[in-house]
Amino acid sequence: MNYDPIKKDLGVVFNSSPFLRKIFYQLLDLLLLRTWHVHRELKAWMKNKTSAKILDAGSGFGQYSFYMAKKNQQFSIDAVDVKEEQIADCNNFFGKVGLSNAKFAFGDLTKHIADNKYDLVMCVDVMEHILEDVTVFKNFNSAMKSGAMLLISTPSDQGGSDVHEDTGESFIGEHVRDGYPVAEMADKLKQAGFNKMEILYSYGNPGKIAWKLSMKLPMLMLNTSKVFFLILPVWYLVTYPFSYLLNWIDTNNKHTTGTGLIVKAWKD
Repeated sequence: MNYDPIKKDLGVVFNSSPFLRKIFYQLLDLLLLRTWHVHRELKAWMKNKTSAKILDAGSGFGQYSFYMAKKNQQFSIDAVDVKEEQIADCNNFFGKVGLSNAKFAFGDLTKHIADNKYDLVMCVDVMEHILEDVTVFKNFNSAMKSGAMLLISTPSDQGGSDVHEDTGESFIGEHVRDGYPVAEMADKLKQAGFNKMEILYSYGNPGKIAWKLSMKLPMLMLNTSKVFFLILPVWYLVTYPFSYLLNWIDTNNKHTTGTGLIVKAWKD
């Protein structure tokens, strides 16, 4: 399934005012389990940080840049993406709400980014879309200061793209790989120059159920008919208490397997 048409429809609604855009970010924070995991890691990283230079590599709707920009006005965020429309939307929104410490621009992660510039690189829901992953990891390493952290959230090979054997295709059509084995991710990071890393599974059994309730089934409905936009509030009113509990359990426990990976790597 291709998410882009649904994303565009959501953009039309939630970009109509800064208030609705903030509501949209709050909904993403509540519904997306990856956001729960990423926020947990970002909160731990932010402790005792008074200022920092941050790269949001593949910024999308800009929700993670918004989260960091609000947390500390001394955080300076360079957010890059390849979708010009989303870049323009983000710059427009951030200007309207007075957040001047985050700037959005076009950026191809397979090209040189910077040298020794960033204290943190966050790359959420991106690497599964890029074939030249080792090149991107090398570019991240070059762009980071000594001691800086790279934070990645991406599907694992344990069903992270929801591939079914009868079709051999990913549920999410834009993915170029079905997901990363832990060993492959570690090896590619080492090739890129990272020697210290931590790779954890996310979306364990609780998370997989929550994802189906809060994301997969609603997306399937919307992909069938736009009429389901009218039904979604009722759907979430009924299902979200269960999803919330499952998200909390998934975020606060370690998993021996899972359909997602949370990857942290540090530059020497």
